[in-house]
Amino acid sequence: QVQLVESGGGLVQAGGSLRLSCAASGRSFSSYVMGWFRQAPGKERELVAAISWSGGRIYYADSVKGRFTISRDNAKNTVYLQMNSLKPEDTAVYYCAAEFSPTYSGNYFPPSDYDYWGQGTQVTVSS
Repeated sequence: QVQLVESGGGLVQAGGSLRLSCAASGRSFSSYVMGWFRQAPGKERELVAAISWSGGRIYYADSVKGRFTISRDNAKNTVYLQMNSLKPEDTAVYYCAAEFSPTYSGNYFPPSDYDYWGQGTQVTVSS
């Protein structure tokens, strides 16, 4: 049974930092792209960042470039999202997702392309 379990969310003041983790289990995630999505109330789910299996190909949404960093530790089957300089508009439920893509080039994939999802973790940034 495939499981993606996010952790690290919470309440933080604007300008602060959080690090989200996503632990994957239940299968090999070799050749899987790992992505972080977020969804705020009343808004569509949006891709924040994605990373290839090797870590050599990365996508960031324009809204988080320069503030967020995605990384992965394949030995631990874990992907991270370091979030710095947080803004109130970053408030959302953050989801981890996995998509089989051995030739990922760092481009955008919509949520419908992803095969597995975590349950989400709430991030709230106060002004």
